[in-house]
Amino acid sequence: MLAENTVLTGRRAITRSYAKINLTLDVLSKRENGYHDIKMIMQTVSLFDLILVDKTHRGISISTNLPYLPCNEKNIAYKAADAFFKATGIRGGAKIVIHKNIPVAAGLAGGSGNCAAVLTAMNMLHGNPLSNDELMHIGASLGADVPYCFDGSTQLAEGIGEILKPLSPMPNAYILLVKPPINVSTALIYEQIDNAPIEIRPDTDGMIDSLNNNDLYGVADRLCNVMENVTAKMYPIVGGIKTKMIMNGAVNAIMSGSGPTVFGIFDDFEKAKKSADSFAYQFKDVFLTQVLN
Repeated sequence: MLAENTVLTGRRAITRSYAKINLTLDVLSKRENGYHDIKMIMQTVSLFDLILVDKTHRGISISTNLPYLPCNEKNIAYKAADAFFKATGIRGGAKIVIHKNIPVAAGLAGGSGNCAAVLTAMNMLHGNPLSNDELMHIGASLGADVPYCFDGSTQLAEGIGEILKPLSPMPNAYILLVKPPINVSTALIYEQIDNAPIEIRPDTDGMIDSLNNNDLYGVADRLCNVMENVTAKMYPIVGGIKTKMIMNGAVNAIMSGSGPTVFGIFDDFEKAKKSADSFAYQFKDVFLTQVLN
């Protein structure tokens, strides 16, 4: 998906990195190194960040439209460019401009998508010295969701997120995203999960069957995220958004990733638009999107 959506114009690459949602998310175990084995089905939606990468002679510079984002080596896009140069041995630089639309720290893989997009753009600007597998390996070293973001669409992710299997595409639907103005610590959510039994787990096989049958209502019925109960107990506003979304006509709704963004699946545009408008009175980060395959 990223390579197909990247345009080269001289020494510049222009690309988009898209948001993802979790149709299912299960945490299986914790490894000795602190990482967790997961099993989840992810889906791309049409909300995107716009990224411009210019090929320069030296140094890496980052600029964004959000003044609170770091524009140094702490930014994952900077880490991506730096990792590319180290992996290839190429001497050069990059000027990276990111126009953020995807909310930050929202459970939508915004940063991971930026990382994958910069790696793809850098590789194309320099004549594709790295294979897809090499790019995926670098991406996995920078973030668990990065490998998924190269191709997006509907995929099953296992391991720590780096073992990917393409699935039948999710049926077309309107996806309403609402992020409340809170910050959720993913590390804290995992800590809570490690210390309590998980009572309800996703029906991953049933979700895959629904995707194979192009059954939107089967997909909606099987939405499940084991992190949701943990996050919602800490931040009741998450549950409130979910309840309101369903009352507004969503076929179903659930939290994405570790949160706090909640998404609802709508089979009717007018219901989705009306719901989006009602949330916009209360929250800044409200986005009416579509399934993207």
